[in-house]
Amino acid sequence: MDHHMPRQESPKSDAPQNGIPDPVELTETVAKIAEKSQQIVTSFLKHQGQGLHADPFNIGSAFLEMTAHMMGNPEMVFKAHASLWQGYMELWQNTARAMSGEEVAPVVEPEPGDRRFRHQEWEENSVFDFIKQSYLLTSRWLAATVREVEGMDEKTAQKVDFYTRHFIDALSPSNFVLSNPEVLRTTIETKGENLVQGLDNMIADLDRGDGRLAITMTDRDAFKIGENIAVTPGKVVFQNELMQLIQYAPTTQKVQRRPLLIVTPWINKYYILDLSPKNSFVQWALDQGHTLFIVSWVNPGEKLSHKSFEDYMFEGPLAALDAIEKATGEREVNVIGYCIGGTLLAATLAYMAEKKDPRIKSATFFTSLMDFSDPGELGVFIDEVQLAALEKKMQSRGYLEGRDMAATFNMLRANDLIWSFVVNNYLLGKDPFPFDLLYWNADSTRLPAEMHSFYLRNMYLENNLVKPGGVTLGGVAIDLGKIKTPAFILSTREDHIAPWKATYAATQLLAGPVKFVLAASGHIAGVINPPQAGKYCYWTHSRTAKDPEKWLETADRSEGSWWPQWEKWIAKHGGGQVPARTPGDGGLESIEDAPGSYVVAKTH
Repeated sequence: MDHHMPRQESPKSDAPQNGIPDPVELTETVAKIAEKSQQIVTSFLKHQGQGLHADPFNIGSAFLEMTAHMMGNPEMVFKAHASLWQGYMELWQNTARAMSGEEVAPVVEPEPGDRRFRHQEWEENSVFDFIKQSYLLTSRWLAATVREVEGMDEKTAQKVDFYTRHFIDALSPSNFVLSNPEVLRTTIETKGENLVQGLDNMIADLDRGDGRLAITMTDRDAFKIGENIAVTPGKVVFQNELMQLIQYAPTTQKVQRRPLLIVTPWINKYYILDLSPKNSFVQWALDQGHTLFIVSWVNPGEKLSHKSFEDYMFEGPLAALDAIEKATGEREVNVIGYCIGGTLLAATLAYMAEKKDPRIKSATFFTSLMDFSDPGELGVFIDEVQLAALEKKMQSRGYLEGRDMAATFNMLRANDLIWSFVVNNYLLGKDPFPFDLLYWNADSTRLPAEMHSFYLRNMYLENNLVKPGGVTLGGVAIDLGKIKTPAFILSTREDHIAPWKATYAATQLLAGPVKFVLAASGHIAGVINPPQAGKYCYWTHSRTAKDPEKWLETADRSEGSWWPQWEKWIAKHGGGQVPARTPGDGGLESIEDAPGSYVVAKTH
């Protein structure tokens, strides 16, 4: 689908040029909209009926329970309605005063960081200002009322709160043509061509998603792996069914004796750590004098459906350690685990502790959960009913489709990662801006059914990883409390995927010395924060108190990137200096150039 269609000349018309739409143009535009709308409906219906579930997230029972508790407390309901009525009375009075020329303070304002109402007409135009404020007033009232319902268990209350907020977000006036001043103005100025182009964009997204709306978040043609992202020079020196191991070319004459291995998450591609030279953690780490290896996971298909969590351990970090020794002659290694890669690293360390395997000399965890007792809003998607439905779906094809997982993560930040693109792409008819991070975000991977089911059940549902002997890998009952390896734990304050207070729990689980650092921003931006950017801040402390809030209260705040702080720590575990190592010159020959074939393969 061509997203850059040339604007056609409008047919000549005798209509007066006084702002009244040309009837011929209007008729043509309406006809185009009707035609493309029919295409969308046809495309949607064509792909329905397979695996359709009336309530896939098991929402209905939660809201029925909430309603029952609410009806049992009519006094609370009455007070809530009275509060809303009072707010509206104030808003009506203020609007009337504003329309008469009087300056009045708003009754309610958007939260800091809420980008939906940035257009000046939301404030300058009395009508749209009223629409905005009435929406904010009602939405906050509804969210607060739901939270005040007593008698629900914590899980049900969390689910009701989450989906209520999603309902509220979906109904924002910014998401509709007639109530969004920017969209309305654009529609008038382009004579509806924005809506025609928007429907073209929607049809293209439906086609790409096989009838499911796969929202385009960035210009997908602006990036190519190995050309303008994931470009740090290196070689694939080892591979198996699950991963390729990349060794990067050194950028310094001397390097730390102990190589550095990064175990990346397999939910997305490894190159989040090597997006471009200016924000590449890989490039920066090389410049600090590390011999760097990284795990590039395969995108599994049906034939790898049997791969288990322990397979990821044996064929991932453990296989990498063996390969690194062959490539460098060095048994002792420092390891970083990112997100689920960090969870796997923790499990691997516990396994190695039981096996008396001392090869990992330090462990760094980037936004990784070990204790899943409070996994944040992701927990909304995990209960027995939802998990059983997901397992059935996975078993039918052998894997979880990457876009399913991506959709879940996007729901955690719906206004930023869903509705902003609905407005930009479909209502304004614009093409999304080229953004490397969003390209990576859309480049999701499949997950083998066996592994993913084990992970969801043992971690999220039952929290077995923190129980001594709760998880068995390779016939070994593991215990995180036996890990004595020095650890650096990096969390981010606004993390929606691995909430920082939940990741902080690891400081009380591990038996070795632990340094905890809290960075500003979220799961990705807080981690990928190069020093030269001069962004954000981070907190450190000499001690790890039991209570994370107590830790933060007395922590030292520093401006900028946490990367240099980590480098100071890891340098103590480097094992001294040795001449730089070139990929392929050791005991392992080069298989192919980085970024390798696994990262670009659609499926295996």
